[in-house]
Amino acid sequence: MLDLETRKQLLDAIRRFVEEVCIPAEARVADEDRIPSEIDLQMRELGLYGLSVPTEYGGLGLGMEDEALACMELGRASPAFRSAFGTNVGIGSQGIVIDGTEEQKRKYLPGIASGEIVASFALTEPEAGSDAASLKTRARREGDHYILDGVKRFITNSPRAGLFTVMARTDPANKGAGGITAFLVERGFSGLKIGKPDRKMGQQGAHTADVIFENCLVPAANIIGGREGQGFKTAMKVLDKGRIHISAICVGAAERLIEESVRYARERKQFGKPLAEFQLIQAMLADSRTEAFAARAMVLDAARRRDAGEDINLEAACCKYYASEMVGRVADRAVQIHGGSGYMRDFAVERFYRDVRLFRIYEGTSQIQQIVIAKAMMKDG
Repeated sequence: MLDLETRKQLLDAIRRFVEEVCIPAEARVADEDRIPSEIDLQMRELGLYGLSVPTEYGGLGLGMEDEALACMELGRASPAFRSAFGTNVGIGSQGIVIDGTEEQKRKYLPGIASGEIVASFALTEPEAGSDAASLKTRARREGDHYILDGVKRFITNSPRAGLFTVMARTDPANKGAGGITAFLVERGFSGLKIGKPDRKMGQQGAHTADVIFENCLVPAANIIGGREGQGFKTAMKVLDKGRIHISAICVGAAERLIEESVRYARERKQFGKPLAEFQLIQAMLADSRTEAFAARAMVLDAARRRDAGEDINLEAACCKYYASEMVGRVADRAVQIHGGSGYMRDFAVERFYRDVRLFRIYEGTSQIQQIVIAKAMMKDG
């Protein structure tokens, strides 16, 4: 963990970056569907690509609580900014950090931390999303290499990624999680292709696309940890951390939406007085503030537990479920408070309303979180 003074300096720097650079550029990013290169460079210089990469490999080496607090600040800007480096901080790098060999760490983590390498996590397939264990991408061994064949879908940052953590089935006889292995696949490997960027409801500037493997040649040395059959376990470890990360982003987005709603309610007048003086508007603001506060407390508690070495599978699922649903409700109220203006693209709440809808789907849908939570409860009983 960072000492309190260093933490304050980091969070102050991130807040200034969000307020002075990201928020003023939100409309441009949405219109152009890209993060300007000069802003991406500033992200690299701030160390955002390496927030969670250990210091010995060039990152900031933040613990989970510090990362969550940083994400709450970053979440106040359009999610596209966070998405630019989010896979490097989370699911794109953490498989290597958690289960990689020392050689793999030395080879890839410094480039990930600096942003020279954009990392991506390729698990979801056309017929394997929530049911991740049923994936069909295959990897067969030939000498010192594996041949990968299959298609991955909705893969974040794949259009510009230089390194993919790919889940593939190495044991066709094992239809469950034990037959899955995690590979580190570089963009230049033969047989790897990227599909057309997806057209999405929201989060313009954050890009996803299919990743296609056709006789893709991958060295055996690029199995994460060097062992077959451990890929699904690695993915689950990574997703627990990623769920806290996304939950913190949801908190930041909710707090931004509340700020926008309070500002508008103070300025906009109806029936001769500001909207903020009407009790039904106050009730919506109060509900949003209470729910955002609850999510913040949940996320920080789960983060501290992870830093303490506890198994937080249940807590991470609770956070992801509650925070992603919460920010959707807050966004809906924000549009309602803005009235007709909330439906117009001139106002940030319209864009956030579309952007935050994705949080209830990726890194485990709300329904999957419910199942994870219930199974953990039954186990504890």
